Amino acid sequence: MTRTLILMRHAKSSWDDPRLDDHDRPLNKRGRKSAVALGDWLALEGIAPDQVLCSTATRTQETYEGLKIPLLPQLRADLYHAGPAEMLEILREASGANVLMVGHNPGIAAFAERLVAEAPDHPRFHDYPTGATLIVRFDIGHWADLTPGTGTVLDFVAPRELTDI
Repeated sequence: MTRTLILMRHAKSSWDDPRLDDHDRPLNKRGRKSAVALGDWLALEGIAPDQVLCSTATRTQETYEGLKIPLLPQLRADLYHAGPAEMLEILREASGANVLMVGHNPGIAAFAERLVAEAPDHPRFHDYPTGATLIVRFDIGHWADLTPGTGTVLDFVAPRELTDI
């Protein structure tokens, strides 16, 4: 039995309104285009989540909406700027076979590095730019059994590779 994680950092957000709280910042035009491109890429990869764990921040929710996946996300306040330890605990509670987690840096980059047995040969993996998405498979029957450093990377992409954004 296997479990697959789609680990996505939110797409590019807007800094246009300095009055907005960080939690409430929306995506900018490039971010909205990136989210759609990421959704198209996931469809081409044939990877569809059956559970979505998404930070409550506006930019993560808008990223998820842009993917056009017909599944209601579980909005998690504890994913907002979560560190790797918190993300691991949240994932260990998951019930889906293919889980999409949408979060933030720097936690998501550190979490990705800790999950994989071998990092992908990609120049942007370690800094995990906006919209970066890792697909990683684990040979486990339940997320509660997840041990860091055991994931097999299936793919990693940054949105700029998908479109001329």
